[in-house]
Amino acid sequence: MLPHRYHIACYMLLLIAGLTTCREPYAPPAITQPNRFLVVDGFINTGPNTVTTFNLNRTRNLGDTTVIGIPESNAQISIVSSNGNTYVLTDTAEAGIYTSAPLTLDVTQLYHIAISTTAGEKFSSDPVPCLANPPIDSVFWLQPFDLSIYASTHDPTDNTHYYRYDYNETWEHDSQLQSVYTVVNGYLVVTDSRNQTTRCWTTDTCTNILLATSAALATDTIPGFNLVTIPNSDPKVDIDYSILVRQYALTADAYNYWLLIQKTTQDVGTLFDVQPTQLTGNIHCTTNPAEPVIGFISASNVQQQRIYIYESSFHDWTHNQPGFNCDTMTIPTSFANPFAYNYPNPNWAPYYFESDVELVLVSAVCLNCTLVGGTNIRPPFMPN
Repeated sequence: MLPHRYHIACYMLLLIAGLTTCREPYAPPAITQPNRFLVVDGFINTGPNTVTTFNLNRTRNLGDTTVIGIPESNAQISIVSSNGNTYVLTDTAEAGIYTSAPLTLDVTQLYHIAISTTAGEKFSSDPVPCLANPPIDSVFWLQPFDLSIYASTHDPTDNTHYYRYDYNETWEHDSQLQSVYTVVNGYLVVTDSRNQTTRCWTTDTCTNILLATSAALATDTIPGFNLVTIPNSDPKVDIDYSILVRQYALTADAYNYWLLIQKTTQDVGTLFDVQPTQLTGNIHCTTNPAEPVIGFISASNVQQQRIYIYESSFHDWTHNQPGFNCDTMTIPTSFANPFAYNYPNPNWAPYYFESDVELVLVSAVCLNCTLVGGTNIRPPFMPN
């Protein structure tokens, strides 16, 4: 019986080896083809004395290792009105971000954008009307347990019906410990507003696509659209928190386009969810009509509103500030100049003087809030 089992085992090993050596990697055409389609992100700002910004990028292939877009720099991009006026946008940083001078556009005109790339490709959008965007009625929050922030608006002319929102969040986060000293050019100096590292502020931009519509309602009213929900115990609202909400008016076609973007970027999770599909916007490649272009141009003024939220107004809120192991150590000071500081390990920072000849150090992350993100320069709109 043993030889028989031995031969079977040998046959199995040979079979596995053969299958392994015959297997060849397969690269689908969607991965290997150089699909670098143009992505146009932005809108024509029709508010008085306002700047229009467009971000031009190229799509990535599925096999690309980079996780960011590929900027389309050195292109020529213009806003063109139906009566022939042209307004040029420039990419001053050569990063694919094109901005106009402050403009006050004639809102009775139709507008489109025209793009020419360094490769000789030309793109043009369909002409779009300038939409009137009603003011935001209010931005408010509710906190039954988690913190939810809402926006409401209404259009008394009953003309808008389709809205898009985004926002910036800014919050203060302080260091776990505080010291009156910092190091400048090898010496301990008393901190001031320029070099302190005990108070920091972080600003984050919404990346979700937020859409609201009143099309199914009797009146053009958005009574309370949920912008964001912050979980209970999130430390971003433990001190001072502010949110700047922006509202844009959309046409029905623009709304449907953004709705498709929303579904394909935010809802895909399993085989049974909505799958990515061809995005048909209102921008076209005029030199190669068969080439897809991603983007939808709208023209609207922007309505915005900022609110401040303070943790003292919450109930049953759990504080969960991130904690670090704040170990300390003591080093001798210089007899000639006790404020001289040359400790070589940057993971430690001066905390306080234990005596005339001893300085206490602590883990730097406990004293320097910039090590966990943000800036130590207070934004002018945040509380002092």
